[in-house]
Amino acid sequence: MKTSAPSATVLTQYAQGYDAMRRRLIPCFNAFYGAGLRLIEEWMSAHAFRMLDLGAGTGLFSAMILERFPKAEIHLIDASIGMLDQARERFQGNPSITYGMADMAGADLGGPWDLIVSALAIHHLEDRAKQDLFARIAAALRPGGLFVNAEQVLGPTAAAEARYVRFWHEDIRALGVPEAEIARAAERMAFDRCATVEAQLVWMRDAGLSDVDCSFTSWRFAVLSGRRA
Repeated sequence: MKTSAPSATVLTQYAQGYDAMRRRLIPCFNAFYGAGLRLIEEWMSAHAFRMLDLGAGTGLFSAMILERFPKAEIHLIDASIGMLDQARERFQGNPSITYGMADMAGADLGGPWDLIVSALAIHHLEDRAKQDLFARIAAALRPGGLFVNAEQVLGPTAAAEARYVRFWHEDIRALGVPEAEIARAAERMAFDRCATVEAQLVWMRDAGLSDVDCSFTSWRFAVLSGRRA
């Protein structure tokens, strides 16, 4: 299956300092990740569960979840060995965390999982690959299991997309992000294949997920979720 995801080499070169970079380049960082965490807390009645993190990178989102649910068993997959090395360093000594180097576009997701999450990763896939992944996510969840995707999205119209990009540049410059870092971000974003919120909600429903929702948006950042019936 063809995708436009960045190569593992490209991902690896940004592994060092990746977490700090995310904080600088996501103006709504706390609210964005916080919305995903709140969805998980609202759904999860037990503190021990099995979770899969897709395109986990350095394990940033998983670390936030683990802080609130220290009994969780978490499996991280990512296509970049450099990103996974950072995650291994982060979770060193924790036997409840496991790792797999794989491209989520074609990886066997295993399961059944109580929870599947992803953060700023699925937008690297072409639309057909996104749809295929959503179907595999639904199949890999246990009945009642939850999928949470903290994602970068495309504006619903060309005018809205231009506005999202303009506002993002204004916001990160207001936070003091230097122009050189903005230029490097633009290079990485050449790999992005973002989709609109509306399209992704349809694809998630078509994949068999229920209670599908976009519970948070801030211009180009959104949190999408659904459950397996």
